[in-house]
Amino acid sequence: MRGLAGKVAVVTGAAGGIGAATARRLAEAGAHVVAVDNADGAWVRADVSTEDGVAAYMAAAVDRFGRVDLHHLNAGISGSFARLPELTVEEFDRVMAVNVRGVFLGVRAAFRQYAAQGGTGSIVITGSIGSLRGSADLLAYQTSKHAVLGVLHGAAMYGGPLGVRVNAVAPGIVPTDLFAGAPGAVGGKDDMVRRAGSTPLRRAGTGDDVASVVAFLLSDEAAYMTGEVVSVDGGANIVSTVRPSGGAGAWDFAAYDRALYGRSTP
Repeated sequence: MRGLAGKVAVVTGAAGGIGAATARRLAEAGAHVVAVDNADGAWVRADVSTEDGVAAYMAAAVDRFGRVDLHHLNAGISGSFARLPELTVEEFDRVMAVNVRGVFLGVRAAFRQYAAQGGTGSIVITGSIGSLRGSADLLAYQTSKHAVLGVLHGAAMYGGPLGVRVNAVAPGIVPTDLFAGAPGAVGGKDDMVRRAGSTPLRRAGTGDDVASVVAFLLSDEAAYMTGEVVSVDGGANIVSTVRPSGGAGAWDFAAYDRALYGRSTP
């Protein structure tokens, strides 16, 4: 893709899943990739939810390559599967810190670096199908993924006149370690493939599926796109669940309600 070779790209949440796939995809296209994560396996270990952590990964990138051109702000956590009444303030704040404050700090750092370089750049934020739709579980995660679209829209408006494009991807079901902490929970990792079977493409996505779209949005091929949220979800976002073709009647909601609420619902 035009505009990737020779560019310096920061990818957060790069130790696995979508972030690792994006890092590989950009490297294959000739970009210099700075892989950031708070876990082993990253080139730069940093806590993206803190100013010091973001300053550290930006400094590492600039010290090594002299500039930063592209950012994939992908780091995120799912939080617990606690029901809404049991969700603690501490858990809610923890998810918001990584998923929202981490994105804000990354966007702010990107704009500061572009200004210091006297140039332009491109940013892609990882949202979610949870940015666009509602569910009764993962409230903190869902709220955070709605919130990053606010960062996206404001940053795209600010960056447009400066030549800085800001877009987002909204992945659907992509089995990664993001949800590995609660594999057996209803809606957790173990039944991802089964749930993905209800999408028009009838399969779960892969990190590479998402990474290809991220690379496109970062590249010059998407030069006239900004402020966009591109769904990468096998068509899940278009499904009408009250139609037979959308799975109406195919799910045992009585069993789901018993698992979520501890009883049958009216």
